[in-house]
Amino acid sequence: MSALRVLFIGGSGIMSSACSQLAVERGVDLYVLNRGTTTTRPVPEEATQLRGDIRDPGAAKAALGSREFDVVVDWVAFTPDHVRADLDLFRGRTGQYVFISSASAYQTPPERVPVTESTPLRNPYWRYSQDKIACEDVLVRAYRDEGFPATIVRPSHTYDRTTVPFDGGWTALARLRQGKPIVVHGDGTSLWTLTHHRDFARGFVPLLGHARTLGEAFHITSDDVLSWNQIARSLASAAGVEPRIVHVPSDAIAAADPQWGAGLLGDKAHSMIFDNTKLRSVVPDYRATIPFEQGAREIVDWHDADPTRQNVDAALDAVMDRLVAKYQV
Repeated sequence: MSALRVLFIGGSGIMSSACSQLAVERGVDLYVLNRGTTTTRPVPEEATQLRGDIRDPGAAKAALGSREFDVVVDWVAFTPDHVRADLDLFRGRTGQYVFISSASAYQTPPERVPVTESTPLRNPYWRYSQDKIACEDVLVRAYRDEGFPATIVRPSHTYDRTTVPFDGGWTALARLRQGKPIVVHGDGTSLWTLTHHRDFARGFVPLLGHARTLGEAFHITSDDVLSWNQIARSLASAAGVEPRIVHVPSDAIAAADPQWGAGLLGDKAHSMIFDNTKLRSVVPDYRATIPFEQGAREIVDWHDADPTRQNVDAALDAVMDRLVAKYQV
């Protein structure tokens, strides 16, 4: 039996890098189409690198040539126009098209948890999520009208060693090590699901080429649920410091910094717990095994290994200073 022939559009992001590595380890004949500009997460040597920009139809067609694939995964489609371009490019040349949506597309705030794949899609707060919903609508119509072999995957907050879960990246950890308070939204007790990218890959790669996934949507998350206070304490422990936390209402954060606030009101401020039963119906052995305490140590170790990685967002740091001054008890 020949190896599954898979194209990743992107392939060097947080989620896709772990999936690329696991795919080649499991014998997938992997092709990666991107511009080849990312060095943080290199494409596995076993993969075939295709140079091209998916946003440039001519360049993408030239890079792909006449190749056909069992599976195409677009990791970098964010708008309906991106999806429509993929439909034009891959009709008749793939047996499965996987769209990477977002769990932030689910009803926000959720009426009930745990969230399942049948939870309505509605996010009135965040344009990113609204665009992902619109992308899904395009694909659902294509599946219904013409049988286009679409599978939708909705990741939640997925991280690797390069990414700090708080807005501003290393900024929060820099503040912790300086003895300065960090801002945590609300009272810090809302519940959040963090998924290590290697755990995500264990759920994702088995979906490739799986006939029972066509026309279906799946989320892939950990079952490791923490409060934001716990997340802050885990990062502080990994950094070798005691955390100082100042709680600020999400609305106040949004008023002080609309971009930071959009991600809170449209996603992080609400408790999100997921039921992975549907995923396990097609990947029975799926189980996330990496707790955030381990992930937090990986994050700190990676940043400590090279001080040039410790980038502080000066503007956000200043916003935090103002919020701390106002809300510190």
